[in-house]
Amino acid sequence: MRSEGELVVAVGFSSQLGPREENQDFGGVHLGSALERARHGIIAAVADGVSGGKAGRVAAELAVRALIEGFYAMPDTIGPARAMQEPMAAYNRWLHSQGRGEIMTDSATTFTALALRGRRAHLVHVGDSRAWRFSGGRLACLTTDHVRPEPDLRHVLIRALGIEPELRLDHGEVELAEHDRLLLTSDGIHGVLSAARIAAILGENASAEATAENLAEAAIQAGGRDNATALVVDIVRLPAPDHDGILAGVSALPFVEPPRPGESIDGFRAETVLSEGRHAVLLTATDTEDGSRVVIKFPRREVLSERALRLAFAREMLLAQRIASPFVLAAHVVRPDRQSALYGVQPFLEGQTMEARMARGLPPLKEAVDLAIKLIRGVAALHRLDVVHRDIKPENAILTPDGGLKLIDLGVARLPRVEDFRVDEIPGTPGFMAPEQFEGNAGDALTDQFALGVTLYRWFTGKWPYGEQEAFQRPRFSRAVPPSRHRPEIPSWLDDAILTAIEVDRDARFGDVIEMLRALEGGGALSHGPKRFVPLVERNPVLFWQLVSIALGVALVASLVAR
Repeated sequence: MRSEGELVVAVGFSSQLGPREENQDFGGVHLGSALERARHGIIAAVADGVSGGKAGRVAAELAVRALIEGFYAMPDTIGPARAMQEPMAAYNRWLHSQGRGEIMTDSATTFTALALRGRRAHLVHVGDSRAWRFSGGRLACLTTDHVRPEPDLRHVLIRALGIEPELRLDHGEVELAEHDRLLLTSDGIHGVLSAARIAAILGENASAEATAENLAEAAIQAGGRDNATALVVDIVRLPAPDHDGILAGVSALPFVEPPRPGESIDGFRAETVLSEGRHAVLLTATDTEDGSRVVIKFPRREVLSERALRLAFAREMLLAQRIASPFVLAAHVVRPDRQSALYGVQPFLEGQTMEARMARGLPPLKEAVDLAIKLIRGVAALHRLDVVHRDIKPENAILTPDGGLKLIDLGVARLPRVEDFRVDEIPGTPGFMAPEQFEGNAGDALTDQFALGVTLYRWFTGKWPYGEQEAFQRPRFSRAVPPSRHRPEIPSWLDDAILTAIEVDRDARFGDVIEMLRALEGGGALSHGPKRFVPLVERNPVLFWQLVSIALGVALVASLVAR
């Protein structure tokens, strides 16, 4: 999993006077210390003093400074929106009172600001300055101008800082993506340049500083009669996703029926139905934005509650984005502004599941061991991050044509410090569940190891160690038959590794799956030649030593009788 890290941005700012005598625009960015960024975030703001009043530049500059100073003085627990609202409400009351005096008569200013915290941008706005987002080659305006609606009066403000005694700020929130460009402009930019022209300049991918300068210069050269101010914030790197943030986004998405082959949803064109399971329907599709093939997963509401399904999808999205392992399937990231319904998207993998491969016959022993090691490494990648898969089985491991393996289906994983499913919805497939799970254990690293052991038992033999279980059955666990009893070529060290993983007594299992991995990696070379005779000591060491003990006992008794 990628480290939590911090938000990294690049900033550019340009403000040009134009034909005016005074530049009444003011903008600012405060990146803050590492502690300030972690607790509060990054602030960016642009204000445009109203020319009809006195001291418009003073009003604009003080507005930006009041926000920056007040925002970082607020407790970080109240959230970015309120941390911006409170200092600006106080400043608005002061500015409104000053507007009735002689020095700052009728003083007012437009104001648009962003607080970037975590993976979101929180927006406040009043007046006719604007905020924009340029993402995936598309430009979207995030604000609405507070002006008279008549075409010839759209320069007349009806809301701004200082106009009213009580402040009415618009609030908004945007989910960010890496490589997004955020833009704040005074009306000297967007009043002259069309949205298409602004998008074209942003799309040139110059540095943030050069882009801001290009926007301001383009506005002046286009005949602009006002001050032209542009503030560009490039999202260079985002912190790793957090579960609560993803769950909040997922909670707002509606359930929909899966599209039929040939139909599209959010730019994904459905092709074929890959599977219809108890919890989800999987479709192959083409992402028409980049042409890649993907798999779309739509939830089914027949078994789990809506809450459980949303939890499952949030977990799967979080882990698929954060787990960095060649043996765990990654995510096909979808922009939040693109997704209109509850579904998950993953890259399409050519290949087959372990279960499908077993249906064609057991794989050669060396191939089976190599793939078993890859499966254990995938599980180990989860366990290193205190993540429990909770549904390890042959159906959830994809074998790729190049000999690789991908562990899939992370929707029921257990994450540290994250809300879990209800007791009656704790996941798992009965035939792979450890004994303690039938006593209420919600799943941990040792139950994952048990499921991994059952998976490998089946992978190597095609049999079940304790018998296949139905959902309503409670199995009776006893000493499992060694895998070599079903397949004599299995060496004793592999027998021992699998039997240790599926011990009924959890304390008798490996300390962790890394120990299991070492057992398989250090087991020794496997023969490629003709099948050799496997002695009983390898096939069943317990039985071998029991027979030796009996033989020694008989010999001892015989010797005593002879005397």
